[in-house]
Amino acid sequence: MSLPTLDQVEVKGKTVLLRVDINSPLDPKTGEILEDSRMRECAPTIRELAGKGAKVVVLAHQGRPGDEDFARLEKHAARLSQILGMPVRYVPDVLGPAAKEAIRGLRPGEVLLLENVRFCAEESLSGTPEQMARTFLVRELSSLADLYVNDAFGAAHRGQPSLVGFGAVLPTYAGRLMERELRGLGRAREPERPCVYVLGGGKSKDSLAMIENVLSKGIADLVLTGGLVAQLFLSASGRQLGGPNEQILKEKGFEKERERAKKLLSAYGEKIRLPVDLAVEKGGRREEVEVSSLPVEFPVKDVGSRTIREYSELIRKARTVVANGPLGVFEQEGFERGTVEVLRAMADSQAYTIIGGGHMVAAAEKAGVLSKIRHVSTGGGACISFLAGEPMPVVELLLRKA
Repeated sequence: MSLPTLDQVEVKGKTVLLRVDINSPLDPKTGEILEDSRMRECAPTIRELAGKGAKVVVLAHQGRPGDEDFARLEKHAARLSQILGMPVRYVPDVLGPAAKEAIRGLRPGEVLLLENVRFCAEESLSGTPEQMARTFLVRELSSLADLYVNDAFGAAHRGQPSLVGFGAVLPTYAGRLMERELRGLGRAREPERPCVYVLGGGKSKDSLAMIENVLSKGIADLVLTGGLVAQLFLSASGRQLGGPNEQILKEKGFEKERERAKKLLSAYGEKIRLPVDLAVEKGGRREEVEVSSLPVEFPVKDVGSRTIREYSELIRKARTVVANGPLGVFEQEGFERGTVEVLRAMADSQAYTIIGGGHMVAAAEKAGVLSKIRHVSTGGGACISFLAGEPMPVVELLLRKA
């Protein structure tokens, strides 16, 4: 993937608008930042720009208007200062006089974090780079900058002013995180074979879109299913799951996706692997049942031992493995086995391995194999959109700039 990167530009003495995604979980009572991994991921780009003598103006968002995590970025600036080991100035303004004065006053090597860009009503708009360049936000801030760097992979599937508008009027480059994500995930689009996708979790619509994309385009050779995604396919294949499991599918709105799952099974049935056994919660214990003996009156919480062995063997033979979403309720003792064993098989394989989604990252940490996974994606929705072949406005902008 040909991208315009920081290797191609001299930034010394220049004012750089840097869009990052440091949207973080906040304590609803105190507003304190609970987890700062996204800040740590974008830190190398900030550190590099400042180290090369750029005047760095950071644009970011936190939450959405009306949500309890919609907040100012003062605490983000303090946390970034700790992570970077250097001061990060903060101004409670985005494009007003205070922000402009702070930007004009920057010296080479200094970093300034502006207020939450979603405090601007225009940031709720979405459109082409040319349309977004006409917003007041882009017109005002671009007049103060020399170039624009986008490192916000987690928001790369959105077309808002701060994400694509500056690219229409300023020289534009990918930050180091954006570059790493697109190169890493790009290997899932043109994989070494055999290519195996492992899809679980509870987002049926996203998973079905991904399955349809990778199988219709011949990207994946096999898709291994777990979690509620597997239960949806089992239901679509005609299996009765049992009262509590049918109820969960109904509550999650999966019934709407059953017909789509049926069509995928009809078109690609031999390439979509379903569990052959399942682990259920019976009186607080883990007990295993064969799929052939369904329905069951107990809630399904994981794939069973035979399925784990089968999936692990297929993963170890693969040359590319992509996993998104846990195969069971991995947070619950006894029902983490499917997810953990699959991740261990990935870590032990010779394949290029990719995981995405917060739950899979947490599960890989729990399994002690995170450092052995070749590419760990930081973007939840963005990662899914990329792998599902959906439009990615920021990526399209960067490729156009290349």
